[in-house]
Formats: sequence, C-alpha cells, structure tokens
Amino acid sequence: MREIVRLKFHPLLCAVAVAATLALHAVAQAAPPATPAVPAAPIRIGMIDGLSGPFANAGEAVVRNISYAIDRINARGGVTLPDGKHPLQLSTFDNKLGVEDSLVQLRQLTDQRIPFLIEGNSSAVAAALIDAVNKHNQREPDNRVLFLNYSAVDPALTNEKCSFWHFRFDASADMRMQALTEAIKADAGTRRIYLIGQDYSFGRQVAKAAREQLAAKRPDIAIVGDELHPIGKIKDFAPYIAKMKSAGADAVITGNWGNDLTLLVKAARDAGFKAKFYTFYANSLGAPAAIGEAGVGTVRAVAEWHPNAGTGAADSPSDVFYQQFRKRYPQAKDDYMYLRMQVMIEMLAKAIEKAKSADPKAVAYALEGAHYQSAFHDATMRAADHQLIQPLYLMQMQRADSGGIRFDNEGSGYGFRTERFIPAEQTVLPTSCKMQRPPR
Repeated sequence: MREIVRLKFHPLLCAVAVAATLALHAVAQAAPPATPAVPAAPIRIGMIDGLSGPFANAGEAVVRNISYAIDRINARGGVTLPDGKHPLQLSTFDNKLGVEDSLVQLRQLTDQRIPFLIEGNSSAVAAALIDAVNKHNQREPDNRVLFLNYSAVDPALTNEKCSFWHFRFDASADMRMQALTEAIKADAGTRRIYLIGQDYSFGRQVAKAAREQLAAKRPDIAIVGDELHPIGKIKDFAPYIAKMKSAGADAVITGNWGNDLTLLVKAARDAGFKAKFYTFYANSLGAPAAIGEAGVGTVRAVAEWHPNAGTGAADSPSDVFYQQFRKRYPQAKDDYMYLRMQVMIEMLAKAIEKAKSADPKAVAYALEGAHYQSAFHDATMRAADHQLIQPLYLMQMQRADSGGIRFDNEGSGYGFRTERFIPAEQTVLPTSCKMQRPPR
C-alpha cells in the first residue's frame, strides 16, 4: 500500500511568513520607480555661414562635412567628460555671407549660450567675427565663445588680427600661394600671368602674395593683368577672359571660389582660352565639370588633401575614409570633401576631453600646441598664432580614365592627381602675431 505523506504547517511559522510577505509588499509600494538615466546634455556648435544666396551651395557642402564629422564622433559615444559622454550637436545660422548679417547671427548664437562658433567661407566675415567675439568675451566672461575657422584664409587673421579666441584649420593664403608659386617657378613655359580675384580682403591678399612671391622666385615673369571684381555679383566673365586673351596671358592665378570660380572657368572654356589656371579651389563645387577637357594637364589646385591622395590599395586609409563619405552622401552633387573640417571637429573633441570641460577658455588652452594624427594626415596647432600647420598637396587636373585617378569630382569624369606633396614643415611661414592670453 502506498504511504501517503501529509505535510503539517506550524501556525506560528505561517504567521511569520505572511507578515514578511506583507512587509515586502509595503516596501515595494512605497519605493519610487527606478529613474531612467538622463542623457548627457549635447555640446553645441553653431555654424554661421551663407546658406542662401549665390554661395548657398558652398555653405551646404560645409554642413555636410561638419555633420559627417560630428556623426563619426557621436557614433563612438560622443565626447567624454567627468559627468559622462556628451554628443556634439550642430546648429546653423544663415548670414547670407554678409558681415552685418553675421553679427546679427552671432547675437542669436550667444543668446542661446552656444560655446563654439564655426565659420570660414569669407575672410571679411571672419575678421568681423573675431572683433565681435573678442568684445563679447570681455563683456560676458560667463558666456564666452570660441571661434573655429575652417576656410577663411586671409593671413591677417593669424597675424595682426590674431586672437586667443580664434583658431584657423586651413592653410593661409600665403601658405597656399607658396605652394602654387613653387610649381610656377619650375614651369619655364609660364612667362605672362594674369591675376584676377574677388574684391575683398582675401582676394586682395591673394594678389599681393602672388606679386611678392613671383618677384622673388621668377622675376622674369610679367604680370600682364591684375584686377578685382565684386564678389558674387558677376554673371558673365566673358569680358574678363577677353582681357586675358588680349594681354597674351599664358597663365592665370586666382583665389576665386564658389560660383565666381565656376563662372570664370566656364567663360574660359567657352572662349577657347587655353592658358594654365593656378587656383586655390579648382577642385571645388562645379569647377572640374565647368573646366572640362580644357583643364586636363593645365589646371592646378592646392589643398590639405584630395580624394586621390591615397595609395589605391584596398586598405588605403585615405581611400577608405573617402569611400565612407561617399557612401553617406552618394549623390554626385554632394561630392565635396574637406579633410580640414574633419580635423577641426576631431581636434575640438580631443581638446574638450583634455580640458575636462566645454568651457571655451579651457578648450582654447587645450588646443594650443595640440597634435592631430591619422593614418594619412598629420597636423599641429601652432600656439603662437593659432594657425594649423599641416601638409599641402599641389594637384593637377586629369581625366578620370587616364590612370592614377580613382575618384573623379562630382561625377564629372575629371579628377586630380598629386603633382607635388609639400610636408608640413615646408609650409610654415613666420607670424607677426602678438597673442594676448587671459589668465589661466
């Protein structure tokens, strides 16, 4: 017969168990629900530049580059500070590329207490912003702003107008001109040069640097034309090209950018003008397609990097980097990659981490002397004047199918190959900056 086991519970033990259960239930009811972790506040970057008007395409290209750089950092978790990881966040302010509009937008930026300002598509705007930021930071020390400049290349900005609150991440006009005139120095076939540029501080400086450097390096060269035109106002450059042809120019030096460059080279192509173009920005928006076949072997540009600077190997860091950008922005019209903007955002993030703060003064001190190094680029922020020292490439325009051109520009069928690599130490020029620093 199966034995049946009956369990008996002691009344006292049952009472204790019930009491314990009720007590735990009461505690659970009284305890507040777990509070979800609050994301760290973003570190804001305000971009003041032309997002409408004749140079809107240049401003939009900058937004793509900066956004890409920010996304790369945020994908790594953001910027690490003692209180956690903070994402970077971009806000844009349209200045229509005007000085007065820029100052209005700066007030909007400071009202929102954004600590980092970026701008670059106008040296005139940059000069005005430096003055305004200096005054603002003195007036409101608890709401300071640090100005990071990605493209305004007037040498004055890191010489007589240098400021503790301003850092430039592009080569100055004089540094770029030095690279161009080294190529001209070696080109015996160039004897008559026409200078043309935009009529503002940058354009005037480009012409000044060209005259001075050519006189020193090639005194036999005749400058057969030297003129400035209103920025963003000329719709037809045919009359200017006619002057160049009439003067017998065999080469042109220009710092033009944006539509002023595109329309200039289109007019040269339409007129059958065969002179060489030594430019700062012939690899920029629309220019390669506008120059077309006439530019093959004759058009040169200078920059801190270009898409064909890599080795061409499958694992070439430069090639991989560029291909990742093109994957993010696959449309040909969006193919406009600035390495200096990536460097700028990366150096800013590292400086914030080094300073353990997003305070502009602390970050400025951390940026002085800061070093950036990747698998294909090496740069140092010179403390004396806040000018980034980095290599430069002199590049020549070629057909994409000519060999050595893995990537064309904007689907144009034309790209650039390296003609001369200039190490960082050979790009260095002296500075007249007398930096005034606030107490640490």
